Amino acid sequence: MMPKSILIVDDETDLLAGLKRLASSELDCEVHTASSASQALDILDNISCQLVLSDIRMPDMNGLELLEKITTHYPHIDIILMTAYGSIDQAVEALHKGACDFVTKPLQHGQLFHTIKRCLERQELIAQNQDLASRLRKQQLKKKFIGNSPALLKALSIMELVADSTVTVLITGESGTGKELAAQTIHHLSGRGSKEMIAVNCAALPESVLESELFGHRKGAFTGADRNHPGLFATANGSTLLLDEIGEMPMSLQAKLLRVLEENEIRPVGETTSLKIDVRVLAATNRDLVEAVRNGTFREDLYFRISEVPLPMPPLRSMVEDIPLLALQCIDQFCKDSNRPIKTISPKAMQVISQAPWPGNVRQLKNVLKRAVLLGPRQTIEPEDLDLPETDGFCGDADIKTLFSIDYQQAKESFLEKFRNAYLDQLLKTTKGNISQAARNSGLKRTSLQRLLKQYQIDADMYRT
Repeated sequence: MMPKSILIVDDETDLLAGLKRLASSELDCEVHTASSASQALDILDNISCQLVLSDIRMPDMNGLELLEKITTHYPHIDIILMTAYGSIDQAVEALHKGACDFVTKPLQHGQLFHTIKRCLERQELIAQNQDLASRLRKQQLKKKFIGNSPALLKALSIMELVADSTVTVLITGESGTGKELAAQTIHHLSGRGSKEMIAVNCAALPESVLESELFGHRKGAFTGADRNHPGLFATANGSTLLLDEIGEMPMSLQAKLLRVLEENEIRPVGETTSLKIDVRVLAATNRDLVEAVRNGTFREDLYFRISEVPLPMPPLRSMVEDIPLLALQCIDQFCKDSNRPIKTISPKAMQVISQAPWPGNVRQLKNVLKRAVLLGPRQTIEPEDLDLPETDGFCGDADIKTLFSIDYQQAKESFLEKFRNAYLDQLLKTTKGNISQAARNSGLKRTSLQRLLKQYQIDADMYRT
């Protein structure tokens, strides 16, 4: 916990000095003082403070005006107001404007410090709740995304950092990498999480329908508009709107979307006036929008507007170390969902799925395991139960197509990874799992070979039988 701190504001210098002396002895916190409201605001810009105790009647700015500025710019700070001219009306006005409490002069020191301690205890409870909420958010992230690979942990860190902000996040990644799940996670971790997130697939609707679906329309705006339609932006007011497959949005609508994002207002089709909205926008795509901007199929200004924070979702091939844990969790869940006895997966089958290219990423892995759970004849899933396409060597036709659909560096890394897996597999087959012989044949040190086997989760014992 950070050390507690209070600020006392009063234009009577003797009273101010006396209150500071008493507060320093009575309270376990730092005590700061200011002789005017403007000086108090300057101090608050430079210190961390939990509570302000302020007089109401002051020459340059009174305590109620100071209260309004503090509640606007420092909403986490509690305020107690004091005055020699206390009245019920002033007390009610102060409480309505956000004051924590109200005391009158001459001050009763016992009552005053009891009130201050109660407010500081409230602040401590708030801090504890925020800490607990932060821990719960991390637990929620772990439940939704399984694994500890650096690529996944980086994506999770971005989700957690941007959740409580209002920035527009562009979620990119191949099909099946969990872009919509990432959007749902950001939404649920935000202050808007109590409301339902609204999602629309920009590629699923024709241009004329998409405009009305997004921005709404007025009755009679076009043929068939027999009633007013609010649109998804209006429906998501106070919540989050996910624009999925935003790279497929027609150019004419991109200009209208940019205006909505810049001005926070929409104009339904057929309306002459605009409506203010409060919507957090997330966007997702599996297209390369930078290339689309170069080709003239996506507006550059809209790209920069929606990508305030880029969130690339890693492909499964960059999270190979997460596959075993993900597979075990999926198998358990599929067994429970289908009321089947819990199945296990053999080491050889686990090795097969760890080395597969998975062009469809996590979605493809889940589908393969679901079929193995439902159709496999044994309680242990074996390689023959996995409905995977046959590949010849470390880079079959399916892998070639995948390689040419990604950039050079990704293709190179994927190619080398498949080569290493295939090489180590053949090496251990040749030596029947003899690590020393394999090291001699490969020209590697025994420790280096063992490190590679561990990295690629290859069990030499499997080759000894």
